[in-house]
Amino acid sequence: MLIQTLCRLAVILVTLFGIAPMMAQANQLPSFIVIFCDDLGYGDLSCFGHPTIHTPHLDRMAVEGQRWTNFYVGASVCTPSRAALLTGRLPIRNGMMSGKRRVLFPNSMGGLPDSEVTIAELLKQAGYATAAIGKWHLGHHAQFLPTRHGFESYWGIPYSNDMDHRRGKVNYREEARKDADFVPPFESFDVPILENERIIERPANQHTITRRYTQKAIEFIENHREEPFFLYLAHNLPHIPLYAGEEFLKTSKRGLYGDVVEEIDDGVGRILNTLEELELADNTLVVFTSDNGPWLSMHLHGGSAGLLKQGKGTTYEGGMRVPTILWSPGMLEPKVETQIGSTLDLLPTFCAMARVDLSNDRKLDGYDLSGVLKGETEESPRKEMFYWRSAELWAVRWGPWKAHFTTQGCYGIGEKREQHDPPLVFHLGHDPSEKVNVAAHHPEIVRKLKALAEAHRKSIEPAEDQLVKK
Repeated sequence: MLIQTLCRLAVILVTLFGIAPMMAQANQLPSFIVIFCDDLGYGDLSCFGHPTIHTPHLDRMAVEGQRWTNFYVGASVCTPSRAALLTGRLPIRNGMMSGKRRVLFPNSMGGLPDSEVTIAELLKQAGYATAAIGKWHLGHHAQFLPTRHGFESYWGIPYSNDMDHRRGKVNYREEARKDADFVPPFESFDVPILENERIIERPANQHTITRRYTQKAIEFIENHREEPFFLYLAHNLPHIPLYAGEEFLKTSKRGLYGDVVEEIDDGVGRILNTLEELELADNTLVVFTSDNGPWLSMHLHGGSAGLLKQGKGTTYEGGMRVPTILWSPGMLEPKVETQIGSTLDLLPTFCAMARVDLSNDRKLDGYDLSGVLKGETEESPRKEMFYWRSAELWAVRWGPWKAHFTTQGCYGIGEKREQHDPPLVFHLGHDPSEKVNVAAHHPEIVRKLKALAEAHRKSIEPAEDQLVKK
């Protein structure tokens, strides 16, 4: 009699309060969106302190979600940084970092090896729809394209938007240094747009590229609203050459660079609105970040690292610490997170949230941050960060302490390469700008950091250099 009464009560509760749909939603796999900018600096968003670039949608995302202030990429330039995000492995482990070439070019023959396993491949095995939109830069030959690495579709430019430069058309870098608002003809750069593995436009009309990437992202979300999905949206901008849509040109107080960032921000707003309109926001994790720091030698056509030192290409904080926001109204409690995180952590975090088994034979350099994101644990499992440049370990962070064994400035500016023994040591909590070397006052920290670096170097197994492959 008691059991029958309880069953009737359960039916009444389900009918009145919709408990069954709530339980179904709780068991539903979350969707993931990564919005990855190119050369966006730590100080380029208003929610990270920029005084004139207006980013209301990202600011809203930061208020409603989590703003991570100590978030790193796996390398300070395009190709290896992207390999790190998608594989959860430092690019030195899979040949996507080289001592001879720093990124892939249109004449490169290599790319992300087939032996590597990407976020897309792992989630696809769990029934996820997958798509890559935008910049790839992990190999433009057919065997290396997104469609061969777990993405069911691809639409975008396969490498940097300043490549395939038509010599004699215009000296973009020279003109850009003289004129902050200089916009070259898009025909000056013969970059292609690929749809899956076929060229559909060449040269790409870069005046409309940000708008088209956003629209393609929205269409993918709409088409896959009934199933879990992983969307990798990698903007080519604000990497040079800078192009903004007509409605954004000459609208930012920061000039052309600000126009470009504000158009990306507008696209983020459109994507968030789409998720809310389709009632997907509570079960979708959106990550917004950048592939490396700003290209400072591009002067006003480059961005800002804020209070961080140096920028793109370096192992100073400005080269590898990037502005990062995570948003999901139904899964994340809003906060400013000062613990260490990395794009390397996205693969294990997404897989944990999607209940994907990662017990395999490959060495991952990422950690599962899902407990910290959802407030289930207080401590981030990431306590250290390794800063590789070319094929060498140049610096290491442990807690607030950072040691530089080798330093060199940004592309085109800054000091020459210099070795440091003892290493330069900075307390990044006290000194995020890396101004005061405190190595002499903390010999025990020097020993700890040197031992950590040596143990890490020994963990690296040689891999075929894909960046110089012929």
